[in-house]
Formats: sequence, structure tokens, C-alpha cells
Amino acid sequence: MSDTASNDTLILELKDGARVVIRLRPDLAPMAVERLRVLSAEGFYDNVAFHRVIEGFMAQGGDPTGTGSGGSKLADLKSEFTTKAKFLRGTVGMARTAHPHSANSQFFIMFAPAPSLDGQYTIAGEVIEGMDHIDRIKRGAGGSGVVGDPDRIVRMRPADQAA
Repeated sequence: MSDTASNDTLILELKDGARVVIRLRPDLAPMAVERLRVLSAEGFYDNVAFHRVIEGFMAQGGDPTGTGSGGSKLADLKSEFTTKAKFLRGTVGMARTAHPHSANSQFFIMFAPAPSLDGQYTIAGEVIEGMDHIDRIKRGAGGSGVVGDPDRIVRMRPADQAA
């Protein structure tokens, strides 16, 4: 893709040299996109687990504690829900608690469409290359999707810093 050097692109590296390209959507969620850019540039996501992975739904990461309750030291974000885009396969959304203004560092990548999330969660981007690598992330057991010995993000950087 010619867009991979753009300021609105993240490169996510997984095990075995797998590379995933995420196009960020500042038109939908400028605050969430800026958060992902800043944390990626700082190396925040390096070696962070995909701690919650549910077959047919999504893979969630971005919590440095690996418990699903952690985040960055930055303030939580105001929600940026939209009806202009839908949660489809490859959509990158911001995870949050039951409180709508609680997204921080955690994000998830959809394995399949989830209309129940439309307008309820912030859409920050979409996978444009390497979704096959996301499909191979280790799944969790049971309905919670909590993963024992989870796959990890090796490295995640804005495209202009990925080289």
C-alpha cells in the first residue's frame, strides 16, 4: 500500500515476523487516533498481550498488566461514537468499561461484523494488510475469552517510525 508511510498508519508486528498494517481514522475519532499514535510512538504496546480473544468476535490488547483492567498513565478519553462507520471484520475499536468515557490504551480488532457495537464504541481504524495474521492470534477459553499464555504484540509503531 502506498499509504503505509502516512501519519495515519500503524505497523503492528506479531510473532514470527507477521506484519499488520492499520489505517487510522482521525475523521471518526481524532482523540483515540492521537492516543494510539502517541502510545505506539513511545513503545507502550511492545510486548503487551492480546489478553482477551473471543473466537468469531475480536482480539483485545493494549493493557500492560495483561488483566484487562490496566491502561496508560494518560487520562481516559471522551467517547467518539459514530454512526458513519460500522464494526466490520478488521475494524479497530477502543475498549472501555461500562462507562462510555473510559477508553484509554486498550483496543480490539474485529474477527467478524458486530452490529451490536455500532454507535456504542469508538472506531479508531481498520486493518488494511495482514488480517490473516490477526486471525491466528491465540483464542481464550470460555465466554470471557481470557487467554492463558497469550500471544503478544512484538512491536507497534506509527508507519514513519516502523523502519
